[in-house]
This record gives sequence, C-alpha cells and structure tokens, in this order.
Amino acid sequence: MNQKDIYVKNMPLSEAKEKWQKALQEINFSDSAATTEIAVEQALGQITGAPVFAAHSSPAYNAAAMDGIAVHFADLASASDAAPVRLTEKQFTPVNTGNNLPLGFDAVVMIEDVHYINEHEVELAIPATPWQHVRTIGEDIVATELILPVGHRIRPIDQGAMLATGVTKIVIKTAPQITVIPTGSELIQPGTTPAPGQIIEFNSRILAGYLNEWGAVAKGAAPVTDDKDKLRAAISDAAKRNDIVIMNAGASAGTRDYTSTVLAELGEVIVHGVAIKPGKPVILAIVDTTPVIGLPGYPVSAILTMRLFVHEMIYSYMDMQKPVTAKTKALMSRPIHSSMGQDEFVRITLGQVGDELMATPAGKGAGAVMSLVRADGLLTLAAGSEGVGAGEEVEIELLRPLTEIQSTLVAIGSHDNIIDVLANLLHKGSNAIRISSAHVGSMGGIMAIKRGEAHFAGSHLLDEKTGEYNISFIKRFLADIPLQLINLCYRQQGLIVAKGNPHGISGFQDLADGNLSFINRQNGAGTRLLTDKTLKDLTLSPANINGYDHEEYTHMSVAASIANGSVDCGMGILAAANALQLDFVPVAEERYDLIIPEKFLDDPKLMSLLDLICNSPEFKQLVNNLGGYSLRDSGKTMYRQ
Repeated sequence: MNQKDIYVKNMPLSEAKEKWQKALQEINFSDSAATTEIAVEQALGQITGAPVFAAHSSPAYNAAAMDGIAVHFADLASASDAAPVRLTEKQFTPVNTGNNLPLGFDAVVMIEDVHYINEHEVELAIPATPWQHVRTIGEDIVATELILPVGHRIRPIDQGAMLATGVTKIVIKTAPQITVIPTGSELIQPGTTPAPGQIIEFNSRILAGYLNEWGAVAKGAAPVTDDKDKLRAAISDAAKRNDIVIMNAGASAGTRDYTSTVLAELGEVIVHGVAIKPGKPVILAIVDTTPVIGLPGYPVSAILTMRLFVHEMIYSYMDMQKPVTAKTKALMSRPIHSSMGQDEFVRITLGQVGDELMATPAGKGAGAVMSLVRADGLLTLAAGSEGVGAGEEVEIELLRPLTEIQSTLVAIGSHDNIIDVLANLLHKGSNAIRISSAHVGSMGGIMAIKRGEAHFAGSHLLDEKTGEYNISFIKRFLADIPLQLINLCYRQQGLIVAKGNPHGISGFQDLADGNLSFINRQNGAGTRLLTDKTLKDLTLSPANINGYDHEEYTHMSVAASIANGSVDCGMGILAAANALQLDFVPVAEERYDLIIPEKFLDDPKLMSLLDLICNSPEFKQLVNNLGGYSLRDSGKTMYRQ
C-alpha cells in the first residue's frame, strides 16, 4: 500500500477520538489488564483488581475507649452531685484504653470522674449512658463490609484499614507494559556530541516518563534507523511483548517516514492525520490486538498528542477514571491568532498581577521543549476559532498547581541573563518564588506595564537626544502610572563574533559592504535602538548591513546563531558571548533598569527580589562571574513618578 494512500489529512479531533475508541472496544482493550495477588504491605500505589472486603470486624471486640472503670450503666442511673452512687468491686472493674470490655459491662467511666473510697469501692456523681466511651464490635468496619472497590489506587490509610480487618493479601491490576520506540537514522544517544545532521535522542525518555507518571510501566527502546525491514521487525516484536507500543517520529509523509506504511502491512491504521496543532501527523493503529500509536518527531507535538490519545487509555486499561484536569480563568495579555479548521493547543505562562490572572503565550514551536518547561497551562483554540484578543477571558488547563502560579513574578520586557540569576536565587529560597519572563523587548515591556500585565519590566531604551535611558519613554507612555525606575546593572553591548574573530571584525564599518552576515534584534528592543544609533553615528545605512532584517528576541538566541555558524555576528551583551565561549567587540556601555509600578512595591514577592538585588553577596558574585556587568548603581532608584 502506498504511504500517501493511507495518509488522512485533517480529520477532526472529535471524529478521530470516536474512531479510536471504537477500535479499542473491538479488541476489548479495557478488559485486557491482567491481575496478580500481592501482600497488602507491598501494595502502596497499586490499583485494586478485585473488591476488598473485611475479613473480620474492627474492632473485633467491645473495647474501652478511655482509661477508667467498666460499669453497668444502669447502676449509675441516679448518680448526681447531691446523691453520688457507691459501687463495690463486683460492680466495676478497672480498664485501660483498648482493653476488652468484660462480659456484662456496658459503659466506661473516665478515670478523671472516678473517686476511689478505697481499693474495693468507688463513688461516682455522674450518670452513665449505654456504651459510653466504648468502641463496640464493628464500630469502624463490620466483617464482609466493602473496604475498597475495583480500580482504587491504594494509599497508606487503605493499607492500614485492610490490615486492621485481617486482610493481608489482595488482587491488583498489572499496569500496562509500554515500549517507546524512537525512529530516525539521525538519532544519537545522550552524552555524545552531535555532528551536523545528528540529533540527541531524548524524546523516548520524556515520553516514557509521562507514561510512568500516568501509571504505566514504560521504557524506551534503542532507536530504529530509517529502514522499513528494521522498523517492521521492531514493531512486530514490541507488539507481541507489550500492551501498548509508542512510535516516535516517522509519522508524517516524508520520503523516509515509513511508520504508517509498515503499520498498514502489519495491522490496521485507524487514523492517520488529525486536525490539531501541534501534532497533526499522529497515527493510531492496531497490530493484532495491540494498540500502536505513532507520534510526531517534534517533542512538544509528541507530548501533547500523547496526552490526547494515550493518557486516557492507561486509566481505561486500569479500569479507573482519568483525574479531572484543574482549570482556571485568566485574561490574555496579548492577542493570539489561529488558523481555522484545526484545534490548536497553545502553551501559556500565568501570573497573578494585582487582581487579575494574566496569560501569556510561552512559544509555539513544536520543537521548543523549553516552552513546555516554562508553561503553566494550555489554552485550547477550537477548530472554529480565529483566535483570542488581548484582555479576553480564557479558560486554561493547568499544568502546575495554582498556588505555585500565584507565587510567580511576571517579568515582561527586555531580556538579560541577570533575570535568570534572580529567578534561580528566588526559587531556591524558603518562599520558592518563580519568575515568569517574556522577552518582548524594552518597548514591549513598557506597553505591558501600561496594560497592567506585569510586575516589572526590564528596559534599556536610549534617548538619542538626551543620552538618557528609559526616562523619556516612561514620561511619554506611562505618564499616568506611579512607578519607580530602579537600576539593575550597567552592561557591555557589542558585536558578538565567532571564537577567534576569524573575519577580523572591529566594528559595524566592517559589515558595510554586505559580505558578512548580521543578526538583529526585534523592533522595540533596546539593543535595536542602540544598533540604529550606532549606525546613524557612523553614517551607515541599514540597507548595507546583510541581515539587518533578520531578527532574534534574546541575547542568547543571537549568540546561539553565531555559535552554530548561521551568521557571522550580531549585537548583544558580553555575558551572552562569554556563555557560549564566543568573542566580543565592545561598542558601548548601557544602563539596564527595572520599571516597577508603585502598587507592587509592597508585594512580598517584589520585596524579596529587591532585597536580593540590594543585599545579596551571592547575587553580586554570580553576576560578576558572568562578565561584562557593573553593579555600581544596582538597586538605586533612578527616577520616580
């Protein structure tokens, strides 16, 4: 069968799920879990495979619940302060908590209420009620009563309840065995330095980790090269040995994407291609009676697709309901556009800014692992949606606890490596404060402060007329917002070049003939303004700079482009050059400040941040180690309005 013959494009997500569920029902997937008997003491975290009933009652006898004396309650019916009742040794017996209540006695009087006349006689001034301070037989649980149902994940308290009622062994369900098979001739193992065209194989570790977290027993297999015969042998063997098989990469329609063809030969392809973004080329197939899921190669696509189609399968296999995903409402900090006709899953960072929970896109690249590392939640844009506007309320599926999100500082603006230093120091403190940072440039940060979307913004906007940083822009765009402009650092800006500066670049004038390639920062970035001012001072036209319109959003991204040989140079900070062991041609020292609205200055999270900046020797040492920084005014208020 030709691969393109079985490639189904843009099947709606709801239809794909329906077809997949029907196929799983036909192979009785939900009824295929095996069971085994194990000791209760070894069952923590396991799933019950049969109902658990009490072997005997708990307590198994009438037990004293207090230290005191056992009595006949009727003997004390008339007792009062005015007319206390005396009991002889035949009418009471001393008991301690947990003691068996002797036959014929039906109440316990606390030792504090007992007045001993002598060792054979007591006096009591309070009546007793039937079975007071007595744990009666079966008070906790009665023999044959249900302790745990099928499909229950066993907790420590459950183990105690079973042991207390005489249950020492139980039947549990065997978790589904899953193998993750990465494919691609370009894959190499972690720890190996990749050559051009090679990719470190880490997807199988991520995918197996999520599967294990969901309750499966998953492991990664050795990568299979782009060879149909080897792929066929690997899938056939894995399908015989596992309850589910996950294939990673090779799911699309490229010339070396053989997964769908091989699966069609070995079994039946139920779905190939779903109208989702990311994750469109997913394959859902059955080989004999084993589900085989072909995931896209990009890690984010693979993870999100697996959440859609495999997560629920594991709970179904174990006869359990999938936990309800926590959700919350938030306001979008900026618009998101979506192409209609497909469900899109957008990674979101969240932060409590004042009274509002703000949502900001964390990145869209299907290969951008860090976008999921940083993400606090997922926003689903339905197939019929064109997107959402800034300030619009949206529902977010949470990927981390809301309490953790509420302890997050939202930083939007210019990027600097010092923000990462601060984020690490704040997170390791006793309060575990997070910084969620969006690198949108200095002007983007000012606009975020204007819209009330951030606790602070990093900025280094140079006014060419006055030579002052940031203040004129604040007066222009944020005139009605009480705020403080607090210095973070001074830093060296210049041209980042390859190690050894092979082209002998000494300044922008060496780029004027267009023979060398440049990478720029985005419009609104302070570095972009500094670049333009420098070109203007040198009377150089941007049109003569090869790559002036090629933009990146952070200093580290600029440095990475130079390190991998994509471009010859770019404007950035010395710390970024040092981080990737590149060379640096100084251009200027600039001031980098934090814009902080007054209303947030008494926020404990902001106070912790400023305390680090002003008072932490560790912070100062770490920044100095980066190179290219001066902290001479760090923490100083440069402007207030």
